[in-house]
Amino acid sequence: MQIFKDIYNYRELLKTNVKKDIRGKYKGSFLGILWSFINPLLQVVVYWIVFPYLMRGAGGDNYLIYLITGLIPWTFFLTTVSAGTTSIKSNAGIIKKVYFPREILLISQVLSGLVNFFISCVIIIAFCLAFGLGVTKYIIMLPVIALIQAILILGIIFILGSVNVYIQDLEYIIGFILNMGMYATPIIYDVKLLENAGILKTLVSINPLTILVTSYRDIFMYHQWPDFMPLFCVFLFGVALLIIGYFIFKKLEKGFAEEL
Repeated sequence: MQIFKDIYNYRELLKTNVKKDIRGKYKGSFLGILWSFINPLLQVVVYWIVFPYLMRGAGGDNYLIYLITGLIPWTFFLTTVSAGTTSIKSNAGIIKKVYFPREILLISQVLSGLVNFFISCVIIIAFCLAFGLGVTKYIIMLPVIALIQAILILGIIFILGSVNVYIQDLEYIIGFILNMGMYATPIIYDVKLLENAGILKTLVSINPLTILVTSYRDIFMYHQWPDFMPLFCVFLFGVALLIIGYFIFKKLEKGFAEEL
């Protein structure tokens, strides 16, 4: 496919963009890249203080680990989709002046998000060790689950990033949907709490992010292999979304320079 040839030919630009996304995020701050640890850690502390009293039973006696293993993957999804949605618009200047494969802007967002996510996973491992859960062989599934999540995100931002060029309000709508989406994913609560919620429980259960978060919890917290069939279904859905998203992106790409 042409996309793979373009990525290879412009691999230096892709690497430069990934570095820029990672370093630029905290450019000028005193702690720099350490914010990749501090940001999710502060979020976890806030939720840990408030939600144990509201969500009794979630995660059993290890609610803090339950929270971390949900919040950090969700943060990866949230920040990357948000940045990817606005990526084409925020690079309007260079798009108008220089030719390069525009998809590199979106791929670099996912790769930099993936790097930040793996850095944040150090927090999960540290807490698992500190609270006596340890780390087991099942952690070898981490790159696989993260890759499936990255494919899903890339498919989403191919669509959102290109459509956002034409529909200026889309990024604000997506911001609202993402805020609501956190409550459609069992990050701070257990799906079992929705046992009598009928269709709501079904919708939360088939949410791809629910399956991914559950898979992360399986390998970090419950020391077992994730349920491969739902995970494989998310992979197939992500690949299908990626193909559709790339097709939409290439169709809309022709008008980027005029619209920006």
